[in-house]
Amino acid sequence: MIAQSAASRAVVGDYIALAKPRIISLLLLTALTGMFLAAKGPPDASLAALVLIGGALAAAGANALNHFLERDIDSRMRRTQTRPVASGRVSPANALAFGVALNVAAFIILGTLVNVLCAMLTLSATLIYTLVYTVWLKRTTPQNIVIGGAAGAIPPMVGWAAVTGGLELPALYLFAIIFFWTPPHFWALSLLIKDDYAKAGVPMLPVVSGIVETKWQILLYTALLVALTVMFFTTRAVGLTYLATAVSLGAGFLYYGWSLLRRPGVLGARSMYLYSLLYLALLFVAMAVDGTIAGWGT
Repeated sequence: MIAQSAASRAVVGDYIALAKPRIISLLLLTALTGMFLAAKGPPDASLAALVLIGGALAAAGANALNHFLERDIDSRMRRTQTRPVASGRVSPANALAFGVALNVAAFIILGTLVNVLCAMLTLSATLIYTLVYTVWLKRTTPQNIVIGGAAGAIPPMVGWAAVTGGLELPALYLFAIIFFWTPPHFWALSLLIKDDYAKAGVPMLPVVSGIVETKWQILLYTALLVALTVMFFTTRAVGLTYLATAVSLGAGFLYYGWSLLRRPGVLGARSMYLYSLLYLALLFVAMAVDGTIAGWGT
C-alpha cells in the first residue's frame, strides 16, 4: 500500500514537472498585469480567475508538448536528461495527449467564458512555442530565441483582451517589452550551459557565434529593452511611479550586462540570468500598481 502511494506520488510529480510550474507563474503575472492596466485597477475577480486558469492550462500544455518534441535533445543534455519524457518515466504518447488535452481545455474555457480573441491569442502562443520555436527555429538558427520569444510575450495581451475585448497600444508595448527581454534573459542562461547545447547539436548563439558576441548581443538587447520600458510611459497607461521603477531596474539590468561583457568567460552570466527574472517580475508589479494609481486619477 505504501509502495503504491509512493508510486502514485511519483507519477503525479512527473506530470507536474511536464507543466513546468515555475515558468507558468511568471507568465500568469504578466497576464494579470495586462488585466490591471486595461481595467485601470483590479479586474473583475471571476474574469481574472478564468484568464489565469485558462492561461495556466495552456502554458502547462505547451510545456508538456515541449517535453514531447524535445525528448531527443533533452536526453543528450545533462541539465535535462532526467526530465520525465527524456528519461522514459512518461511515455511520449502520454505527454502528447496530456499537452493536447490541456490546450483544448484552455481554448474551451477562454473561448466560451471570456472571449474568442483571448482563446485565439493563447492558442497562437502555444503554436509559436511548439511548432515555430521548438520544432523549427531551435534546431536551425542561433536567432531562435529572438523570434520564438514571441510566445512568452503574448500573455499580457491576453489579459488586456479579456478586459477590453480588443488590443490597443499599451497591450502592444507589453508584448514588445517581454519580446526584447527574452534574448538577454535566455542568452545569459545559454552561456552557462553552452557545452550542453553544443553536445546536443542545438545552434544557440554562444555555440555558433561565441561567448564574446553573445555578451555584446545581450547588452544590445538590454539597452533596447530599457529604452522601450521608458517609452511605455508615453502611453499614459502608467505614471511616474512606474517610470522611476523602470529607470532604476533598467539601470541595474544595464549594469549586469556591462559587467558580464567586461568579465572573462561566462563570469557574471548567472547573476545576469537571476537578475533578469527579478527585473521582469518587479517591472510588471510596478505596472499593475501604477496603472491602478493612474486609473484613480482619471
